[in-house]
Amino acid sequence: QVQLVESGGGSVQAGGSLRLSCAVSGATYSSLCMGWFRQAPGKEREGVASIATTARPTYADTVKGRFTISLDSAKNTVYLQMNSLKPEDAAMYYCAAGDYRGYCYTLPALFGAWGQGTQVTVSS
Repeated sequence: QVQLVESGGGSVQAGGSLRLSCAVSGATYSSLCMGWFRQAPGKEREGVASIATTARPTYADTVKGRFTISLDSAKNTVYLQMNSLKPEDAAMYYCAAGDYRGYCYTLPALFGAWGQGTQVTVSS
């Protein structure tokens, strides 16, 4: 069973950076589609980015050019580097994993395992 543990959230000022980590256990990420989602209070869950070893990363338009998703094979970890953070980026961020079936993008139905979330706060 895939287990995901996120870390790296925190509080930053607008314009700052954070790097979120998602440690994957129970499977090697090479067989998985990995994604980052976020949900702010009162808002719907939003897909942020996705990646698989044989699929190009995808990004929400709202984060393109500012966020980068990446994989570290040695650590079986997925990262989300977030730069130029804006107050509207504040949310609980969740890592998710699903079986890679030849495509990988941030459709929640593709993901069967979810982390507990890590909070990101951005002050203006």
